[in-house]
Amino acid sequence: MAPSPRTGSRQDATTLPSMSSTFWAFMILASLLIAYCSQLAAGTCEIVTLDRDSSQPRRTIARQTARCACRKGQIAGTTRARPACVDARIIKTKQWCDMLPCLEGEGCDLLINRSGWTCTQPGGRIKTTT
Repeated sequence: MAPSPRTGSRQDATTLPSMSSTFWAFMILASLLIAYCSQLAAGTCEIVTLDRDSSQPRRTIARQTARCACRKGQIAGTTRARPACVDARIIKTKQWCDMLPCLEGEGCDLLINRSGWTCTQPGGRIKTTT
């Protein structure tokens, strides 16, 4: 068998672009740092977005989105007015006050249709969460 003739010069396809090794080391380190820092510890939550609407008189509507990394048997909920991982049984049975959603000193009551709860402050102000 005769060797195949080469048509033009060809660079090896396995070589990386000619950039310094410092650049590649920095890129690898940065990607590892981003991957590590974006991970939440098990059983913790963080607020991602918070939006408040005060356009109606005497009423403020607040919406927040949280990201949680809950353990097995837990689900995202609210404890002391902050996002938290709570027992999944609480969510299934809609016994919202069992997750202690209100601040210290506030009273918790379920809404009649169990779609949420109210936190009543000692001064009479009521916060409703659905």
